[in-house]
Amino acid sequence: METTLDIQERATALLRRFYGYNSFRPLQLDIITTAVERRDCVVLMPTGGGKSICYQIPAMLGDGVVIVVSPLIALMKDQVTALTANGIPAAAVNSMQTEVENHHIMQQLFTGRIKILYISPERLLMEIDRWSRDLNISLIAIDEAHCISQWGHDFRPDYTRLARIKELYPHVPIMALTATADRLTREDIAKQLCLNNPRLFIGSFDRPNISLRVMTNPGKSKRVSYICSLIDRYRHDSGIVYCISRKNAESMNAELKLRGYKSVVYHAGLSVTERNAAQDKFISGEVQVVCATVAFGMGIDKSNIRWVVHNNMPRNIESYYQEIGRAGRDGVKAEAVMFYSYADIATLQNFVDESGQQSINTEKLNRMKEYAEASLCRRRILLSYFNETMDHDCGNCDVCLNPPERMDGTILVLKALSAIVRVNGAVGVTMLIDILRGASRQELMQRGYHLIKTYGAGRDLSFGEWNSYISQMIQLGLIDIAYNENNHLKLTAYGLKVLTERSQVILAKYVPFERSSRKQKGKEVVEPQLTPAERLLEQLKEVRLKLARKEQVPPYIIFSDKALLEMVRMEPVDMESFSKVEGVGEKKTVKYWKPFVTAIRKFKGISESLGAGLSHEETLLLLNAGYDVGAIAEAKNIKTQTVYNHIASLIREDKLSDFSSVITREQYLRVMEIAKENKEDMYQVLAKEMPLGLPSVALAISDFLLRHKANS
Repeated sequence: METTLDIQERATALLRRFYGYNSFRPLQLDIITTAVERRDCVVLMPTGGGKSICYQIPAMLGDGVVIVVSPLIALMKDQVTALTANGIPAAAVNSMQTEVENHHIMQQLFTGRIKILYISPERLLMEIDRWSRDLNISLIAIDEAHCISQWGHDFRPDYTRLARIKELYPHVPIMALTATADRLTREDIAKQLCLNNPRLFIGSFDRPNISLRVMTNPGKSKRVSYICSLIDRYRHDSGIVYCISRKNAESMNAELKLRGYKSVVYHAGLSVTERNAAQDKFISGEVQVVCATVAFGMGIDKSNIRWVVHNNMPRNIESYYQEIGRAGRDGVKAEAVMFYSYADIATLQNFVDESGQQSINTEKLNRMKEYAEASLCRRRILLSYFNETMDHDCGNCDVCLNPPERMDGTILVLKALSAIVRVNGAVGVTMLIDILRGASRQELMQRGYHLIKTYGAGRDLSFGEWNSYISQMIQLGLIDIAYNENNHLKLTAYGLKVLTERSQVILAKYVPFERSSRKQKGKEVVEPQLTPAERLLEQLKEVRLKLARKEQVPPYIIFSDKALLEMVRMEPVDMESFSKVEGVGEKKTVKYWKPFVTAIRKFKGISESLGAGLSHEETLLLLNAGYDVGAIAEAKNIKTQTVYNHIASLIREDKLSDFSSVITREQYLRVMEIAKENKEDMYQVLAKEMPLGLPSVALAISDFLLRHKANS
């Protein structure tokens, strides 16, 4: 029986072979192991956190197929392209393909030629009853799993029917994945999917490479100028402008085009053809920016989005975090900027009033508003919302870089936390403030809150001051809001620790919001002088763009910006050093090393040619990576006979000494037998018995053995 260590060793080898990475990100290996050991799990990881590898690696570790349920056609298309480029057999069934295409893919699925199948929830529910129980499914991964929960920010009733999976396949493990789910949503996901004692994995929501900034309404002209400065700063990369309405998106797109920028618009009012065309232009790099409503971006894995601007405040932190997470997915620096105005609040409140869950959505809007107005480290506020505590400021948001006046808020915090404990966590923000300020309203008196020790303990502060400080306590993770209990306030573990140990808490000094807003002055963007590393990066991006256009795929499918930065750092000048670059797997080494290494050698002033015999080295690399002869021929687009000839040459050059994966003992002895009897007609005789070229491998092995016997 395979041990956990065996699984993890094989998984790491596959990561290196197919993805070009030497180690997993936090939690990935544990999640993969859980899936291979056939246990259900709920995976909560931020956008760009590496969720897809958690179900892709198990597909290659197991004998069966992994079914990935996703509502996002863009994601299906994107990931199938990326997987195929890495040499992993994957396909998708969706409404954008003809039924003939979908039927052909299903046939391939049942013959075992596909390892990963992407399918929509609706299509899965339509197909699953028809599937033979003989179909070997090793894992079912449900992406965007928050859609199944009534507490999720994107609830879809159709998702609730996915409980059918466990009825039909009770022993197949389910992996539910989401980028945004609070505690209620996580619990509801497991319940709705009928998961069996699932393991919960919560990845860190910290994306330190993304800088955070909020700008209080600077006016239309300055907004547009600021966005233009971002486009100029990242002229070889991409950005997204999220807008509150279709009209808003159309207007911003027109403004950018008027200033000479390559921009497209995307919203639900466009036809499917128009939306797809806009998305394709953005993904391929044909345009620099897309102006869109929130309908855009779900499932897009484009790694070189360097900035995201919210032209208006989003309706909740889940949506905001998911949208800014589309920037910097490769871990390279990125920017998230939000423009904020009170007009947005009014518009968003109308949306909330028309929603089916007015109370919870109002509270979530309030939390978003608090984030926009915050005078605390913005990253700490975001992480706190997802129940992750950060005990230091990030140094990469506008508040940290331009900090407000601070004060010792320990006494205020202890008063508030003590009051929450004394009322057994049964009040919301307004009632808590009334208790602290010693208000005498009827409901407070009826509940007897005027009798507790902390009643009136904060009467020296105004309602606005207490509101600001309690918001900061929530943002710091001292207090949690129980949405399912009428928005009552509860102490977190961190809050209880502070109350018990009377730890110091630093707060931002209250300043009325109107007076604290800082006007942003538009600055002319000065074109910086590029460093040698930046020049090389631009040249490698040009190489990548040419290859992408030739293959008709998005540039990031070839390599991510992060991989290009690694090439700049390592400056590989041959195939072997290129193969060691993080993010470069074996198949991509063989396919792309020459154009990139050539560009690097030219940049470094190396005039020597790359030399002959390198095709043999490519074959050796793939052979050592575990590719069989047929797979090598396919990867290099050559005949199998040519591969056998390469192998024979490698054996003669003493570069290959393990032949077990190439030829059997029986085949070797048969070649030796015929060679002894009739060497002149040997190839003709053996052509009917074994692949062309294999006899030459046997002869090379014979010479190898004689040579080494003589040396010993």
